Amino acid sequence: MANTTAPSRDLRALPAAPGPLGLLDSTIGQKIVMATTGAILVGFVLFHFIGNALIFAGPEAINDYSHLLHHSHGLIWVARAVLLLAVVLHIATALRLTAKNASARPQPYKVKRDIATNYAARTMVWSGPILLGFLLYHLAHLTFGVTPGPYQHSPEDVYSNLVNGFSIPWVSGLYIVSMLSLGYHLFHGVWSMFQSLGINHSAYNPRIKHAAIGLALFITLGNISIPLSVLLGLVH
Repeated sequence: MANTTAPSRDLRALPAAPGPLGLLDSTIGQKIVMATTGAILVGFVLFHFIGNALIFAGPEAINDYSHLLHHSHGLIWVARAVLLLAVVLHIATALRLTAKNASARPQPYKVKRDIATNYAARTMVWSGPILLGFLLYHLAHLTFGVTPGPYQHSPEDVYSNLVNGFSIPWVSGLYIVSMLSLGYHLFHGVWSMFQSLGINHSAYNPRIKHAAIGLALFITLGNISIPLSVLLGLVH
């Protein structure tokens, strides 16, 4: 009599479920890292702008805000450590994804297609390095006090540091150009973050896109308004 029982599959032949490190090596895992670190950085950029906008409320408001941050019993250093880790992971993962995409398509397309069909997506390759360079300059300029101009940096007087720094036209110009790059990066980054997390449906994709545009414009124009207000004498 023939054996009608289906042969059992050797469980040892089944691939093992990927662990945390295996997941990070996968494209999906790397996109999740990009989305998570991107969300942390977007939150910081928004919070940072809101704090800097206190300059319009006068010296006391923004200086008190700075004093509160620097006397937060070490919380500011925890925040800085988290941000540094997010920046490093974001950049490293972006480089890995770029290299993986390049190796997957060694020959260029005969007809070039814009995958994201928007200008911001095509400028990510240069907006990222610009923002990294700007971040290093920004830290040197307003955090460590390596400032151009005939004035002294004061850790206790953030208002004067901002006004004195942005009174120099080329410094304000540098910030404005960098903020435009930030706007492009934010738009595509926020949009891609939802796509990477699988939040992708024709019913609400337009709303996500409009929200990404609105957030990018709000932060970009808000940041640009600070050096412009100093140059125009509205803040002095």
